[in-house]
Amino acid sequence: MSTLKRNLVYSVLLVLANYVFPFLTYPYVSRVLGVANIGACNFVDSVINYFILFSMLGIDSLGVREIAKHKGDRTALNKAFSNLFIVTLSLTIIMLVFLIILTFTLPQLYEHKDLMFFGAFKLVFNCLLVEWLFKGLEDFRLITLRSIIIKLFYVAAVFLFVKKRDDVWIYYMLSSMMVVINACVNILYARNRVNLSFRDIDFFVTLKGLFTLGLYAILTSMYTTFNVTFLGFASGDTEVGYYSTAIKIYGIVMALFSAFTNVMIPRMSNVVANGDILKFKSYFRMAVDILYGFSIPIIVWMITLSKDIVLVIAGQEFTGAVVPLTIISPLLFIIGYEQILVLQTLIPLEKDKLLLRNSFIGAGLGVVLNLIIVPLWGAVGAAIVWAISEMVILILSQYAVTKVVSISFSFLSLLKNTAVYLPLVPLFIFCGHLNCAGILKLVVSMIITGIYIYVLQRVMYKRDLLKIVLSR
Repeated sequence: MSTLKRNLVYSVLLVLANYVFPFLTYPYVSRVLGVANIGACNFVDSVINYFILFSMLGIDSLGVREIAKHKGDRTALNKAFSNLFIVTLSLTIIMLVFLIILTFTLPQLYEHKDLMFFGAFKLVFNCLLVEWLFKGLEDFRLITLRSIIIKLFYVAAVFLFVKKRDDVWIYYMLSSMMVVINACVNILYARNRVNLSFRDIDFFVTLKGLFTLGLYAILTSMYTTFNVTFLGFASGDTEVGYYSTAIKIYGIVMALFSAFTNVMIPRMSNVVANGDILKFKSYFRMAVDILYGFSIPIIVWMITLSKDIVLVIAGQEFTGAVVPLTIISPLLFIIGYEQILVLQTLIPLEKDKLLLRNSFIGAGLGVVLNLIIVPLWGAVGAAIVWAISEMVILILSQYAVTKVVSISFSFLSLLKNTAVYLPLVPLFIFCGHLNCAGILKLVVSMIITGIYIYVLQRVMYKRDLLKIVLSR
């Protein structure tokens, strides 16, 4: 089995471990804890994730790129790892101090101080995860097997220990402990792959590189995850519960394409380093074909059956998530294509300044729209802000890619791919009116979607996208 094929299989399994296993618990947890407690957990987690964002900066991108670049030279690999790890560890300690101070000074955070305590553990041990090391080395097997085992224990623990609404702290503790255990396992295995040294550390040089891509990540968060945090301060836990539920449903579906992206980043970096632009463009076209075949039918499915999806996954109490889910559904294509442009093209090509410029524009727009729209429309407003901001970033990223590697966006392909999947709409409407349980409606509609996609790809396009990927 080729490296790309094997890594893609492991990456897809990793996505299943990271999303599907928690997804199995969400229908249970949402009904036991209720919308306000779910909102509280997601509000606290969004705050913790911001501290993680500032402590890690651009490690997810820079780390993978630097490790992939030096994986053939053990000495250079050890130096790159040591630089990156020591800088992020230092930043994590600083962020932990700030987290403790703000928890005891801001009323909105002090109200959830018990949850913030477990979030602090997540912040510290996230630094020790060093996922970027294994991704850069293209060692997806370790990450995947470890995640599956730990997620299985997590699912079992949730059903065993989360029994009533007051168990919200147990639920968040279990979520945070997954990071702790994953980090412990990763550190044990990392000792066999790299050696940590405190000699000749280029602290400020590494910090500069992390800051450039980190600033991009921070600015990007201003129109993605900032919505949850600001929504918590402006509209309360209930609206956060609605919006975060819509995001969770979207995230599970989007993660399947992200699995492919995670595999392609180190591969694209190597191709660029070798100067093989033709192969680079071939990978780009393959990614776009996969995105069309994956995203368009799922968007149609999510918009048409959004109410049934929310009722099955979260329950009647979460009907406020239906409209936000409908609004953010097109982001499956928008963000999917954006990942191809940014993660698989501009980052491997080291066009960091272009990314930074685009993120400044997106962040400014996101903050302004959040301040205007979210206090008025709550969860619906947050969804609108996210959709508009991502669309603007997509346009800017496409303009940059067109200038750098002369790859333009084909509106004709978008129209054709959208048109061929529109016949699914009446089929989904029919499924929605079936006189049966909601879960059965979704199962029937998903089977129809799978058959339709398979027949369309093999008969009309005369291709097998999965075979195309695995043959690379």
